[in-house]
Parts: sequence; C-alpha cells; structure tokens
Amino acid sequence: MTSPSSPALPPVAADVAAGALELLPQRLRKRIDPAVAKASGWPVEATHDGVRVRVDADTSVTLKVTDGIVARPEDAVCDCLLSPACLHRAALLSSAPLAETGAAGPAAVEQAAGTGPQPDTAPDEPHTTSDEPDAAAVPEKPDAAAAPKEPDAPDGGVQPLTAAQQSALVGLRRAATGVLVAGVAGGGAVQRVELLHAAHSARIAGLPLPAAAAVRIARRLDEARSGDPGFRLSELSAELAGLLGLLRRPADAVTPARRAYRPAKPLRLHGLFTEPVVTASGYVGATGYALAPDGGLRTLSDIAPGGPERAAAAALSPVPGGCALSLREWGDGGAVILTDPTVSPEGRIGGGARLRSVRAPGAAWHEPPLDALWQKPPADQLASALDWLHLPADDRPAGGDLLFLSGVMTGQGGFAVTGGPTLRLLAPDERPELPYAENLRLLGSYPGLALRLAGRVVPDRPDGIRALAAAWRGHDGGTVRVDLGLRRVHRTDVPAPSAVFAPCPPPPAFPVELDLLRRAVHRAVAGGRAVTAAAADGELPRRLRAVGLTTGADCARALAAAAAERRHDALGRLLPGDPDAFATAWLAAAVYVSAAAGSLLAAAWSAAGPDASQTRSGPAGAQP
Repeated sequence: MTSPSSPALPPVAADVAAGALELLPQRLRKRIDPAVAKASGWPVEATHDGVRVRVDADTSVTLKVTDGIVARPEDAVCDCLLSPACLHRAALLSSAPLAETGAAGPAAVEQAAGTGPQPDTAPDEPHTTSDEPDAAAVPEKPDAAAAPKEPDAPDGGVQPLTAAQQSALVGLRRAATGVLVAGVAGGGAVQRVELLHAAHSARIAGLPLPAAAAVRIARRLDEARSGDPGFRLSELSAELAGLLGLLRRPADAVTPARRAYRPAKPLRLHGLFTEPVVTASGYVGATGYALAPDGGLRTLSDIAPGGPERAAAAALSPVPGGCALSLREWGDGGAVILTDPTVSPEGRIGGGARLRSVRAPGAAWHEPPLDALWQKPPADQLASALDWLHLPADDRPAGGDLLFLSGVMTGQGGFAVTGGPTLRLLAPDERPELPYAENLRLLGSYPGLALRLAGRVVPDRPDGIRALAAAWRGHDGGTVRVDLGLRRVHRTDVPAPSAVFAPCPPPPAFPVELDLLRRAVHRAVAGGRAVTAAAADGELPRRLRAVGLTTGADCARALAAAAAERRHDALGRLLPGDPDAFATAWLAAAVYVSAAAGSLLAAAWSAAGPDASQTRSGPAGAQP
C-alpha cells in the first residue's frame, strides 16, 4: 500500500485519461474497474520529472509531469509488453486526479469548491467552468484556448452548428445519459472516461461550456468513488441536470467561454472574509471576498496543489501588487487600493505584472460601507441567490450565492434570523483539518449569542445555511470576527450571553411529498435506472396530486414508467430500455423539483416576516 509519506499521483489531463481507455481491447476494458481499485495500492516514488508507480517486481508505470500535470499521452509509459494498450497504464491514469490542459486554474477550483473566482493559481480543478489559459498571468491578451466566436448568421440568427459540433453534442448526450443510467453505484471507470472523451471532442469542436460541464461531472464521480467528504449527491444531480439541459439548447451550447481579464479603474476593496478551498483533485488554498465601490463583490485567491493543511498557509499569502497585507488580514476588516487591476466579468481580480496594491483604512462589519450588506431583507437576498443559481456557471458573478444575516443562536443548534426564519448552521466542509464543524458546535452551545453571519445558500436544505464567517461582541465590547474555516474558536472568545427568548418560528421545510420526489431524483443519480425502477413508489404521484402538485405528480409517474419500461421484439425477446426516454423523464423531474423548491423556499422566508426574530432582550441581543 502507498505509505502516507509517498508522493501523490499527479493530475492527469482529461484527454490523456480518456485516450488510455480507448486503446484497451474489449477484453481488458471489462476488467478496468477492478484494476482501478488495485491501482490505489501500488507504491509511488518520486522521480526527477514526475513519479514512478510499481505495479509488481517486474512492471512499473512512469508519469512525466509538465506544469504540474501529465499533459500528453507519451508522458505515461508502462514497461510491460502490451504498452501503451495495457491495463496497468489505463488503470493508473483512471485512478489519478483529473486536470485539464489549457484551463484556467482559478475559475476551475472556485467552481468546484463553491467559491468565487480565483486569480493566478494552479491548473484546473473539479466543481469547474473555465476553458482558457490563466488570464491573470497574461491579462493583456485575449483568451487563447477558448473557441473563437463564430460569426453571426447572415440573417442575424444563430450560426448553424457544424457537423463536428453536432457529432460532439450527440457524443456528450450519450455519455451523460450513460452516467445517469448506470448511476454512481453502478458506474465505473468506463462511464467516467467515456464522458471525458466526449468532453475532449466537444472542446476540440469549439463547445467549451458543455465540455467544461462534463469534466465537472467526471470530477464529482471521482469524489464519490474516493469517498471524499466534500462530495454531495445533490451537487452531482444539479451538474448532471445542467449538462443535459444545456445539450437540449444547442444555441447556448455553442456560446464561447468568456474568461478574459480586462483592465479596470483603480479599486478600493474592503475585505469581508476569507474562505478555505480544499478539493478532491489535490488543489488547496484560500479565497478572499471584498466589497467594491459599486456594491458588488470581488475575489482574490491563492490556489495550488497540496494537502488540506495548505489552506491556512494560503490565507497568509500576501495580496498581490506589493501590499504587506495577507488575504486573511485583508478579510479581517482590512482594505486595499489596487491600481492597474485586471478584472474578469465575474469579479475575479487578476494578478498581472502591472498590478499595484497599497493598504488603506478598513471597516468592521457593522460600519459603512460593509454594514449595507446586512441591511438588505433576508428574503430579498435569498431571491437574488436563487436567481444566481439558475445562471449558467460561467455567467455567475462572484459571491452571488452569499447571504449576510443577523440573528441570535436559539440553543437548539439553530440561528433565528432577524427578519427571517430560524435556520440550522451547516458546515461547508467536514474535513477534520478545517474547523467548521467544531466552531459551529461551540457557537451552538451559547443560546442568546447575537451574531452577524456570512453564509452560502443551500437550495436543497430549506432549514439550513452553510456558515462561512461570523462576528459577535466580545468580552471587551469590541467585535470578534472569525473565518470559521480557518480559525478555531475557543470558549474564551465567546462571552456568556444573557437573553430572554420567546418561541422561535420553526425552520422552513418542503412538503413531505416534494421532498420524496427530490429523493427519487437523487436516488436515480446514485443508483441508476435499475434502482429507480425497483424503488418506484406508486403512491407518490397520488400524494403529489393530493397536495396540489399536479405537475410533480406527472413527473413522478413519467420517471417511474421510463425506469420500468420493458419492450419486446417480434420474437418476444426483451429489448433494452430507452436510455434517452429515462434521461428526459429524469431531467423533467429534476427541473421541476429545483423550481418548486426555490419557489417554496422564497415563500417560507418571506412569510417569516420582519419581526419574526425580534424576541430577544439584553446585551446579547445587540448587534455585534
């Protein structure tokens, strides 16, 4: 087995991993999944230009690393007689973390981690959306790797698809449908690499958006396979629904990626908080969020290969441009003035050579201009965040899914939002190296503690919010502000609150029937078509219709029928089910659940009313 001190496998370009499987003869391709499981135990040793993996006493696979990744097929060499069409090479490349050649690491990592845009960092990472070179390193040049924009059609309509693009879209749809039919439990390396192969073909054909979405799904499958604690089935379901929906809109699928950084006027940025970023692909770092003069959010990041312990070190990296201020200090009430900055359309600050930064007087969360973020009604903030989630991944502005809430801990692990509902504070990441869960348990043990909170909306958890940073009034009357994923809170940091509670409104919840349909959608992704057919609930459509969710009832019935479809040919032989019909029925149910959940969640927050949490008194009830 690989020892803890052994070097990790380097990230492998998507086309290299896909090509290795394509070379295998059919008899070996059937054995790829057991071989991938064995590959995790092969010892790894470092070489001067990469790593060598010992398969046995007579066989080894050598991986050459260029710019942090295995970028070309010839960089993966096995010394067995069957190479390169050998099982050793294909299994090792399939088990290695996934990277992308020519992709901008920042945007990729932040999309994978649910954070905002990043500056100049490492190669592409899982949750990603970018398809161009690191613009932060060359801000003056246009995006070199993105597909060139096709000229408009002569009549002003949409440019028709080329034959290569049509073929690539068909391949992507077939591969994505295969992933859904097999499910996470029934799928394996074959489905994953077929998806990567289709993504590579789409990228070559000039379809960067669906290609990037397919790569993100492949990375989610990697997380599920490795048991990564950051894996969430709901996020894989959302990514899969997004790709299948995009493939049904060819005009949107051919939209070119937009990742170029553009020069901007000098910016004064007030730091808000710093968030650690840890991904399954081996990229780790920190992202700092700040408020710009126009009221929008901007981000700066330091992301690079490493272990979870690197997150704390990355938060101490300096703001680019020569300012003697770390990302963490900047997020802890600091401010900087940037001259000659470059900014992406989504709000990422580039680290170009001309960028200069100087320290400026900052502000606390309860002081202007930051205080304005907490003055917006919670229901309005939620509506904006839900709108953000429905935008294409490449068009989402930095921090659009963040909520800035004030309230009081209730004593049952809940957080009573001022002007909103009572919520549960959820840990964004449960890795033991990050103190999220520990800090939230400690804060939850202080009923009556008044907090200001920065968090992220959780569309499939109406009763929760992922808490990123918090501030409260300390022992000396000053404000204690903590990045919950970077600093461990101690009991000495939290004063004993004194407050009088009236009954708090219950957390919002989805109707049981809608929640059952949501679980059926996720169960289809987890177990595939076979599990969906076996677990089909004939009562679900009736229950949905009984509570007025008639469209949901139709979706549930269509999903169960498509999963259980059994056809026979003229000789009575059983034919395979139609995968496209199953994918269409699943997509309709997924889109309905998402829309219904967003509508009900917004209604629940609005119904809480502006006075829902004004039931506290005493010093702890004061705003921090």
